[in-house]
Amino acid sequence: MGMRRKGREVAVQTLYSIEFLDNDIRLLPEDGALKILESVAADKEILPDNQIFEFASDIVRNVILHIDPIDEKIKAHSTNWSFERIAKLDVSVMRVAVYELIYTETAPPIIMNEAIEIAKKYCSESSGKFINGVLNAIAKEK
Repeated sequence: MGMRRKGREVAVQTLYSIEFLDNDIRLLPEDGALKILESVAADKEILPDNQIFEFASDIVRNVILHIDPIDEKIKAHSTNWSFERIAKLDVSVMRVAVYELIYTETAPPIIMNEAIEIAKKYCSESSGKFINGVLNAIAKEK
């Protein structure tokens, strides 16, 4: 598994941990998110000076910074689903992917493939198709 995939996984797990602990991601101070990231990374024996940690940290910081437009994109394209009903882990995967789709130069097919592979590994069996549909609609807008 590549460095960027591992970083995305750590970022997804960090964002999910924030949600799971019932923290409002919009109110969590940056150092609070960093502590959660450090804990998730430590469980995988990833040190803060590692490239994986740096990549994950960049994703987490930017998702939090752009959380409202990211969530609006997800809400707009998750037809027939209220945002609150979507599994928190699925939302975390989509937040990482939507951040990358909107704010980075990474090719959409790479972003979508990574998100689907992470969903297959951590989410429910039906999550991959749902996430793919939402991300595909967002990528077409771009």
